[in-house]
Amino acid sequence: MHKIAFNAQFLSTFAVKLSQLVIIRRFMNSFEWLKDLFTTTDSVAHITLLYSIVIAIGVYLGKIKIYGISLGVTFVLFAGIVAGHIGFTAPTPILTFVQDFGLILFVFMIGMQVGPGFFESFGTQGIKLNGLAATAILLNIIVMFACYYIFFDTSNATNLPMMVGTLYGAVTNTPGLGAANEALSTVFPNGAPQIASAYACAYPLGVLGIIGATILIRYICRIKLENEEEQLAAMEEKNTNKKPYKMHLEVSNKYLEGKTLLQVHNFLNRDFVVSRLVHEGKVLIPNRDTVFHMGDQMLIVCAEADHEAIVAFIGPTIDVDFEQQDQPMVSKRILITNPKINGKTLASMHFSSVHGVNVTRVTRHGLDLFASAGLPLQVGDKIMVVGPEDAVDRLANKMGNSIRRLNAPNIATIFVGIFLGLIFGSLPVAIPGMPVPVKLGLAGGPLIIAILIGRYGYKIHLVTYTTTSANMMLREIGLVLFLASVGIKAGASFFSTVVEGDGLLYVLTGFLITIIPIMIVGPIARMRYKFNYFTIAGMIAGTYTDPPALAYANSICSKEAPAVGYSTVYPLSMFLRIFTAQIVVLFFCG
Repeated sequence: MHKIAFNAQFLSTFAVKLSQLVIIRRFMNSFEWLKDLFTTTDSVAHITLLYSIVIAIGVYLGKIKIYGISLGVTFVLFAGIVAGHIGFTAPTPILTFVQDFGLILFVFMIGMQVGPGFFESFGTQGIKLNGLAATAILLNIIVMFACYYIFFDTSNATNLPMMVGTLYGAVTNTPGLGAANEALSTVFPNGAPQIASAYACAYPLGVLGIIGATILIRYICRIKLENEEEQLAAMEEKNTNKKPYKMHLEVSNKYLEGKTLLQVHNFLNRDFVVSRLVHEGKVLIPNRDTVFHMGDQMLIVCAEADHEAIVAFIGPTIDVDFEQQDQPMVSKRILITNPKINGKTLASMHFSSVHGVNVTRVTRHGLDLFASAGLPLQVGDKIMVVGPEDAVDRLANKMGNSIRRLNAPNIATIFVGIFLGLIFGSLPVAIPGMPVPVKLGLAGGPLIIAILIGRYGYKIHLVTYTTTSANMMLREIGLVLFLASVGIKAGASFFSTVVEGDGLLYVLTGFLITIIPIMIVGPIARMRYKFNYFTIAGMIAGTYTDPPALAYANSICSKEAPAVGYSTVYPLSMFLRIFTAQIVVLFFCG
């Protein structure tokens, strides 16, 4: 009887346990979908999840600052490496496609950004700065080859490609890494070396090395920051004569009696705009055929350097309030958003003769430009217009003057440009002695076409204006997709390459590649060409296309000199970094 009771209790306990196991099993089975989401590598949901996690973690970690310096979105590369190392990955063809598409989008938007100022950067000072930048880029390559022959086994076919990855980590240039990766795929059709591993090794110390070398130049050349600030202030005061200058004059030169505005303009041979003229108490909007008379009063806008000559020829300055004259006049800034205006010069628009108004200055990208007759207008420009209110309003309608039109990027122009860039980048150029024809590839082709479209697109009626925020958004999306893909692909072999392989050697050689060219070019820029230290700091940051270095330069200077130096050399430096990446790979890694 006791045995029967024991068996019944055992069976009851067993049934309870069994039911609990069934419940747990059912609970676990209910989460199979979550397991499948993380392990079914060829599903769209898994691939999207992979990129979302890698990019989000990388972006958040990239915001962490150590001594005021952060790696920014480049940390996405490291997050991708970790994901690839633990097996959180996707099919290689998918990773390759996303990587290449991200690279194309990234470099094309860079080209669109730098295109409008690319050729203008070669002024008198710009030629010297760009020459120094090109020298530094050449020295980076020379130091890379020196390190390769000194520290590495040249019989190993993968060592030179890995040094190329180290080079672009050392100079913190991600587009160059992309261009080298793309070129390597043609040289190694059966599988290119994962040079992102070497890039990741060299990058962090590259950021620190650029800033450290910039600081070292300051002590080597015995530079005092307060003296550099004073020099910039003096130069700024000297250069104010290039800004638009407004003055009121009265005609007192008897020679001008009966002469037209065009005749006076041609005789003086200087650019100036007469925006309003008072004759016998009436306010007029003058045009090229307006006749001057003694005692006429006028409002003139010119370059400050020319104002003394104009005053001496026309007559003395006076105090007059044109707003109190018979005919009410208004001054208004008009935003150009009509694509039909894109590329037309001020002279071709006949503002005074046809529209009855005058344009006194043009604002482009925050800079005031003198309204010279040959200046081509672009969508996004703001023009200062003076004239009767109804005439100004009619012109505003003709110009567009609708901020809403500028809020959306010109998607058609972007993809037309990418289409042309891919064709241009795929053109093979056979060079004797080369194993394969040279191509600009997925990076070089779109970059060059984007620069040309950004500068000359208006000539073929392409509206190239894109808001800064839209450009940055597309650039950053392209960049993080590229970095995530490269990191995930490199992750599987990263730790064996770095920890068990030549990782520390990549760090050392990368540091040498970073600082040696700066320590050569920086002192030359100071001692030979007498550039301001802050301009040199901006030039170095632009040569290495390194925003943290620019942020450091801006933090120690109250003027715009670092930004000017950076923007002067950035377009050419970016182009040379991408172009030389492919040249080095195709010539020496084949």
